[in-house]
Amino acid sequence: MTINGLEKDTPLISQLRASWFDALEQFQADPNLAESVFANLIKAYSDKKRHYHNLHHLQHILDSLTEVQALIVHFPALQLCAWFHDYIYDPQAIDNEMESAIAAEKILSKLRVNFDTLRLAQQIILSTRKHEPFLEETDNLIFLDVDLSILGTSPDKYLAYSQAIRQEYSHLSDRDYQTGRQQVLTQFLVKDRIYYTDYFYQKLESSARENLQTEINNLVSI
Repeated sequence: MTINGLEKDTPLISQLRASWFDALEQFQADPNLAESVFANLIKAYSDKKRHYHNLHHLQHILDSLTEVQALIVHFPALQLCAWFHDYIYDPQAIDNEMESAIAAEKILSKLRVNFDTLRLAQQIILSTRKHEPFLEETDNLIFLDVDLSILGTSPDKYLAYSQAIRQEYSHLSDRDYQTGRQQVLTQFLVKDRIYYTDYFYQKLESSARENLQTEINNLVSI
């Protein structure tokens, strides 16, 4: 069986389906509509142009949120953020987060997600554009840290991530990519803290800075 041409019963798809319906459980969403939306989400994150912002990134976000669930106030809202924060993704566009937030509002309202949860999810999705919190609330800070947790992974995982990002920006020349990427990485390094929460700061800050500096050095040497 397939979903939009994708295998329906792979372990990853099964795990994602469980997470999706868990997030919707308290909202009494229509199951048929929820299944249809799930299929569309899977299709979006499976686009061949997505080398990093794909199903594996989505699952990583969901797993990371579960890891710190005890610290989260509105867990279903952050689960929904995970599903929609990269729903619209075009490396050549500048309004991905806005379009994703709009889509979240339209789709989740049909799934009977309450206004407070929907509002929180939208604000957090919008905050991922510059990775600066819109809300001085723990949930916003946690989601931003989770979204950037890849920066503090092992050097080999970080290298695979950086290579995947380069593939997503294959429309840029090496020189243009090098210039833009250096600017992005440097913006993180000049911050007093990359991670807002103490949990992620203590766990990932040091390795993230090492990974970022290594990538900058490699870009300079190209």
